[in-house]
Amino acid sequence: MTPGETACASGHAQAQGVPSSFELISALRSTRAAHPHPVGYAVAPTPSAPSRSLESVDAATRDGAPHLHISGFDPRAAGGRQAIKVELRNMPAGCAPLVTMRLQSALLPEGVASHSFARTLRGEWRPLFIEFSSRDKEHGQYRIDVELHCQKDARISHKWVCTPVILIPRPDATLTEIHQTFLSTHKNVRVMADDASIARVQAQAGGGRLDIDVHARNASIAHLNLDARPGKVNLGFSTIAWDEDLIEIDVPAHAEPHPHQSVMACLVNAAPDAGAQRQVRLFAMEQCVLGRFELHDPEADVLLTHFGDDGQDRDGLTRRLSGRHAVIRRAGAGFDIEDVSRYGLLLDGVWPGKNKPVQLRLGMRIELSASIKGIVVLSVTAIMPHGVIMHRIDQGVHAECFYFLEPGRHPGYPVTAFGALPQAAAMPLLFHQHGGFWHFDRVTGQETPLTPQTAMDKLSQVSAHTRFAPESYPECWIVRSALKAPTTADAVNMYTA
Repeated sequence: MTPGETACASGHAQAQGVPSSFELISALRSTRAAHPHPVGYAVAPTPSAPSRSLESVDAATRDGAPHLHISGFDPRAAGGRQAIKVELRNMPAGCAPLVTMRLQSALLPEGVASHSFARTLRGEWRPLFIEFSSRDKEHGQYRIDVELHCQKDARISHKWVCTPVILIPRPDATLTEIHQTFLSTHKNVRVMADDASIARVQAQAGGGRLDIDVHARNASIAHLNLDARPGKVNLGFSTIAWDEDLIEIDVPAHAEPHPHQSVMACLVNAAPDAGAQRQVRLFAMEQCVLGRFELHDPEADVLLTHFGDDGQDRDGLTRRLSGRHAVIRRAGAGFDIEDVSRYGLLLDGVWPGKNKPVQLRLGMRIELSASIKGIVVLSVTAIMPHGVIMHRIDQGVHAECFYFLEPGRHPGYPVTAFGALPQAAAMPLLFHQHGGFWHFDRVTGQETPLTPQTAMDKLSQVSAHTRFAPESYPECWIVRSALKAPTTADAVNMYTA
């Protein structure tokens, strides 16, 4: 009987012996010819249809668990700029075409970062590249807290979390030591063959995921047999890449739209304590415009006036503020301010230049304008992951302060420590989500929607005699009402306000 035959000349079946290296190599070459994919990957055949809808893509990936595939990490670049590739895989059917990913880690420049996965017309998810730096970082493992949000109909429909760990090795570590450390923490099974031996692995994955490292060297042969039906098998050379399972979190019951939708509001204190402000103005917009107070048709969102020895002066020096003086917006992991005025803006005493965004810093002094000192002077008193708090440090210090919140952003629980000056540390933690403003209890994690009917005196860090007004400048309504003859409807509105 010649090699490779399964029966003798009489027709009797013969036992199969151990395949030779020539047979293994021939089988590998025939597999590559039948499946012309990049070297190192064997992909299940795709349907012959010219295009696939989003539903068919979801159905094809429904058997696998949602996970992030992380690759491109090079720990040999310790002490420098690095980047990893993050891919979103096996998302459930009906998932919105835009998924928001928020990261928190000591490796990130500002400690936090926000990115979005976009879905292509073919149903795939566009990968993201996350940049970070290990400069001045002690060697060891650093966690990255990942939170994914899928929003549908103005509310969060799905929420997933995971915690990858990035290894920052010693600067003098060898590549072998790095790989050994990585494989010992990420691989389920490790098989090695040396000195012309054969590494034979046979596993039944049952459609699940099995992470195996097979290493054959010095004329050795690796024989891998996986029963992965009905899934897909990814074969690759040894590299530092891994999958992170996404754990789906129950969406809170208040994920429905906020009971009182608003993007601008105010906390009004009828009898403020010493050091407190009479009005705490709340803004939740992608960008917020600061400008001159105008009773009718204002150009800005934040209406600023000058406070002198005799109190608020809506004329005089207030007229030296532009209708659109500055813009505050979210930028990367922080918030920027940009001068768009004709009178200028001073940041810590320096004019940044017109239309040149500058990142806000804790304690930064903001003067409007640059030509005349003391019209309006603000200080950045808190930099939160989801917003910024500013206080006036001029003669209007007891009149008002400002919250600038990122819409749809939750502060997280437990609350991550953030920089805050004493006057902001004593203030309530607020956020904006599902179209309205919320109060967040740092200790219990309880979330309370803010409406005109909310019992404010029962909320933590909220001063007594405080009420919620559904507009940022409720006093303007009173002024407008005084300029015209009151009607029955006005009297009812005044009573309910």
